[in-house]
Amino acid sequence: MIVSQILKSKPDVGVISVTPTSTVTDAAKLLSQHRIGTVVVSKDGSSLDGILSERDIVRELGKRGTGCLSDPVSALMTSKLVTCSPSNSALEVLEMMTEGRFRHLPVMDDGKMVGLISIGDAVKGRLAQLAMEKESLEGMIMGH
Repeated sequence: MIVSQILKSKPDVGVISVTPTSTVTDAAKLLSQHRIGTVVVSKDGSSLDGILSERDIVRELGKRGTGCLSDPVSALMTSKLVTCSPSNSALEVLEMMTEGRFRHLPVMDDGKMVGLISIGDAVKGRLAQLAMEKESLEGMIMGH
């Protein structure tokens, strides 16, 4: 299964984003409200400036305490990003995430962000692909 197919299977809520000048508190509220683990940081909603995860916030809270909550998102976000394209396979995405030790991957097409894929999305896509392969093999073995 490829990323474009995985994105089509997701509910169409778009990518939740904040601006680089939004506060960490604002980002945390969005994470909680939408029950998600990551927000994309974007000046205009389609470019990709960075990404901020629950883990980024928790790590900073552990270091500095609640003072970090009034910081701009740009102070905590990861700005050196790994991205994928709609044509990448679920397996390729899982390998990127495992190697980079992250759980969310922006999907870029012609320089524009077209979605965000989570490790759960990629695992679900890979499992669906394996189930189809299994059924095909069973059909061949049984002569169907």
